[in-house]
Amino acid sequence: MQRDKIEQRGRAEQDRVTHDPWEEAYLRFETPEQEIRKFIRRLRFMEATEWPRNAKIVELFCGRGGGVRALHSLGFTEVEGIDLSPSLAGQYAGPAKIRIGDCRCLPFETATKDILIVQGGLHHLPVLPEDLDQVLAEAKRVLRDNGLLLVVEPWLTPFLSLVHTLCRSRLIRALSPKIDACATMIHYELKTYQQWLNQPKLVLDSLHKAFRVERSHFRWGKIYFSGRKSPMRSSIRSVCP
Repeated sequence: MQRDKIEQRGRAEQDRVTHDPWEEAYLRFETPEQEIRKFIRRLRFMEATEWPRNAKIVELFCGRGGGVRALHSLGFTEVEGIDLSPSLAGQYAGPAKIRIGDCRCLPFETATKDILIVQGGLHHLPVLPEDLDQVLAEAKRVLRDNGLLLVVEPWLTPFLSLVHTLCRSRLIRALSPKIDACATMIHYELKTYQQWLNQPKLVLDSLHKAFRVERSHFRWGKIYFSGRKSPMRSSIRSVCP
């Protein structure tokens, strides 16, 4: 059963050594406070200040909860998060409920959420397009009609190509702790990171197939995508067995 496999992966994740080299690099790359300020800028760019403050929002792949805290800072009150990593999710301290779980099999009832947000989680998926399509299908299931999906992920813009060049320089890495941390994270997620960046058409096709495109921007090494769930005549069932 797929659900059993997901639960096994979750237990394996809990048994991992806390001092994971990718997570340590992540902490060196930016402080939690810097991350929150970055997320607030992103949300404002995507016009989150126009959303109802009582909207039911879930941050998928929420990590240490920076996006959740950013949403609270902007006045949103009905916020949750979900992430597969107990060590990252355990760093969150705040009023929101953070669940440990796999975003390919969301633990939410059908048509119960208004907004789902992904900031840097989809490019960690091991299998494309299957895992991506499963996350998007689950997102579509739990959103209400006309519900919003917001995605911010790495994208191979000229800026990101420059960052990759800097990461390959030992001198630059020695001079810049931030570049060194970025290079370390890329090293430990290289397989899925390259898989994501090297298949832009596949990624866009999946997003456009699942959601009605509202905005799609490419800037500073990121894709900023927002899409709406079209009203469905019949209910959507979970893709999880």
